[in-house]
Amino acid sequence: MKRNKITVVGAGNVGGTTAQRLAEKELGDVVLLDIYPEIAKGKALDLTESGPVYGYDGRIIGTDRYDDIRDSDIVVITSGLPRKPGMSRDELLSTNAGVVKSVTERAAKAAPNAILIVVSNPLDAMTYVAYKVSRFPKQRVIGMAGALDSARFRAFIAMELNVSVENIQAMVLGGHGDTMVPLIRHTAVAGIPVTELIPKDRLELIIQKTRDGGAEIVKLLKTGSAFYAPSAAVAETVESIVKDKKKITPCAAFCEGEYGFRGLFLGVPVKLGSGGIDEIIEIKLTSEEAACLKKSADAVSELCRAVDRMI
Repeated sequence: MKRNKITVVGAGNVGGTTAQRLAEKELGDVVLLDIYPEIAKGKALDLTESGPVYGYDGRIIGTDRYDDIRDSDIVVITSGLPRKPGMSRDELLSTNAGVVKSVTERAAKAAPNAILIVVSNPLDAMTYVAYKVSRFPKQRVIGMAGALDSARFRAFIAMELNVSVENIQAMVLGGHGDTMVPLIRHTAVAGIPVTELIPKDRLELIIQKTRDGGAEIVKLLKTGSAFYAPSAAVAETVESIVKDKKKITPCAAFCEGEYGFRGLFLGVPVKLGSGGIDEIIEIKLTSEEAACLKKSADAVSELCRAVDRMI
């Protein structure tokens, strides 16, 4: 049986750890591509030498040549500058738009049938760049954000209640950043509504901690940004696609009327399968939830308009 070919563009902390998780899950052969070939080759070799210990057999190569990613089934884009302490995701817009544009152009040419998964920040705007530049169908361009934000939210709830993270079900919509929208009505602990277990004031603090999750890590690390949780969220997304699991996950998807929005990428629940996004799942929102999502969409739309002027 032919193995899937998965390319990870960018061999930094996010890209390198993503390659590790994909290899350990045996989701396919992995190509780690970076403008610095020695780093990509070194990490690929290290991962290859881990195989006998961890028990995975996939082929892992490092390269700076786009010819090596030819016919990839999935291309994960992690390229770009990471955030520094005190820097917002949006401040990365100009620099990373140019990086993602260049990467997408070359990746789309080498792997025209691939599914693109964008991780670079600011996430929603960079996914929009990849969509515009690649001219791929909207189903094959996905922004990894909601899975990460939802994981952070679940982790903080589990910590608050001292229960297993496996007991927590949660969904975070909207743009990746300060305007993300946690759906409290759909957040539960082993089926019990979270509002019955955590007082409103504590829940508000947890929501804010979720919004600040990435910034807090940037502040603590000082020289980089989060990579363990983002790479785990990417691996979950890739797994649902490779295994055609039809898993419903919040991702940045191109909206064409869903939730009342058109022409932008926004975090919404989607069903992920072998073709990418099978469908956007529309759920009824309260007036408050809808207002928060609109505020988030307005912020994303502003970034997308800026991107249109750049590319």
